[in-house]
Amino acid sequence: MSGITVVIPTHPARVRNGMTKRAVGSVLGQTLPAESIVVEHDLTRAGAPATRDRGLRKVTTEWVAFLDSDDQLKPIHLKRLTDCAEETGTDYVYAWYEPIGFGADPLPHFGRRFDPARPTQTTITILVRTELAQAVGFREPPEGALINGERYGEDYQFTVECVKAGARIEHLPERTWLWNLHGANTSGDPNRGDARVR
Repeated sequence: MSGITVVIPTHPARVRNGMTKRAVGSVLGQTLPAESIVVEHDLTRAGAPATRDRGLRKVTTEWVAFLDSDDQLKPIHLKRLTDCAEETGTDYVYAWYEPIGFGADPLPHFGRRFDPARPTQTTITILVRTELAQAVGFREPPEGALINGERYGEDYQFTVECVKAGARIEHLPERTWLWNLHGANTSGDPNRGDARVR
């Protein structure tokens, strides 16, 4: 497998409070090093989907991985996802998270094989072929878009579009990253949490 770029969308509050530095540090600590890191700053309150997509457009490696600026990768994350992609020949691999700051897993799909006929929330901390990701892109889901009665975000929208594009998606049933609930999470919305702080 040729190189991996990790894209980290962030905003000013996460730079000031050190979360972005911590996220970058977790990428630098990988047992399988990334070829490059793109830290894309949201200075205009465009929101995570647009910021992540801007970062994605700068990637030139064969593979791209994504990490939110308030989360962290365990040292084996890129290696385990890369191994899974090579072993299964898939286009898109996602592992699972260790929840930090909350008890119950809010996305109870850990260990369930991905079913393209019934796509589920996969999280955005994924490894995906860059060509596929750039063809699909990130954008806000349509107004009123629901899954199981709840509004879904750009991560689910991205996954659905990858399925439509014929992507092979594999779930690695391991907890390879840390999802931090810190009371100022934004869920990609520039008007929520610490994204409101400029």
